[in-house]
Amino acid sequence: MTQPRAEGAAYVYAPQLSRHVLREGHPMRPVRLQYAFDLLAAYGAFGDPRAMLVEPRAATDDEIALFHDADYAAAVRRYSEAGRDTGDGMRYGFAQQGDNPIYSGMYEAAALATGASIVAADLVADGTVRAAFSPAGGLHHAARGHASGFCVFNDPVVAIERLRARGLRVAYVDIDAHHGDGVQAAFYDAADVLTISVHESGRYLFPGTGDADETGVGEGAGYAVNLPLAPFTGDAVYLEAFDAIVLPLLRAFAPDVLATQLGVDSYASDPLTHLGLSTNGFIGCVERFAALGVPWLAFGGGGYDLDAVARCWALAYGVMLGREWDDAIPPQARASLAGPCLRDAPQAPENEWTTHTRAFAQRSVEQLKATVFPTHGLARG
Repeated sequence: MTQPRAEGAAYVYAPQLSRHVLREGHPMRPVRLQYAFDLLAAYGAFGDPRAMLVEPRAATDDEIALFHDADYAAAVRRYSEAGRDTGDGMRYGFAQQGDNPIYSGMYEAAALATGASIVAADLVADGTVRAAFSPAGGLHHAARGHASGFCVFNDPVVAIERLRARGLRVAYVDIDAHHGDGVQAAFYDAADVLTISVHESGRYLFPGTGDADETGVGEGAGYAVNLPLAPFTGDAVYLEAFDAIVLPLLRAFAPDVLATQLGVDSYASDPLTHLGLSTNGFIGCVERFAALGVPWLAFGGGGYDLDAVARCWALAYGVMLGREWDDAIPPQARASLAGPCLRDAPQAPENEWTTHTRAFAQRSVEQLKATVFPTHGLARG
């Protein structure tokens, strides 16, 4: 592929990505995107000569069809125009009081988020920038023919398919607390896309999938990797498992493009999940991605503590730029945030849950070393 310039990180965002409301009281609040943008703007991020603030565009019908069935896309458009269920919503995963409510403008919002991720993918593939971040993206649960888990269109799959069409091998790593089931399913029989999901075990959390024994089929056997973790897993155990599995596999696979889903619902105070990361654990993963030196496409994802989302994504884009922000949050950004500091204090090295979470993680690690590592020429030890 074309080599990207040595420096440069795009941020694909416009305010219209954050203005829709799924339903009053719904935990997915797109306004979090505005909070993250405002925090970065307060730090002067977009004045950095290495930064590129890029307008998104809506995905076309043909681009959405890179993954989604035509009848599903047509149904989403029909519901969006009507602003209500026109009679078959449950067939396509929609329910007004469920995870995926119907609202006016739904199609346009989903197409714009998908288009933002396509724009980011093209910037990386063309060598325009070293890294591109689409914070509105990362909607990893949507299936080919139905909505799921707050996700209408699966923008990571569409973006990866666009990269595959250019002959590029892609490694997709998902650090959202929820299993990246929709992306895994799309490439479960493919050997040119490596999917890795590090998540809270499906024993405890939606969507109930992502066990370590889900490793792909056919040509894709060994190219789907799941690292389930126990509730309350904190920074130290999480990063130990990440280093043991994710980094060796990425180096062995040697992708043309690294795609990462940077969901922040692994954060300790997230209201929907049960992992225990701080900003330090989250950014530790992001720094490891950056250190690989691979052209990098980053998506947003989950995250329902809006303060944590803004802080973590600001830190992540700082890593992409090679910048470290002051810990004191600028006064003009504090109105939408809970505290004055960007980073959390370091976690205690051990706590009452560490023994349990480490044992759980080690079981997952050992299983993956036995079943997946040989496919990639890696030693089990």
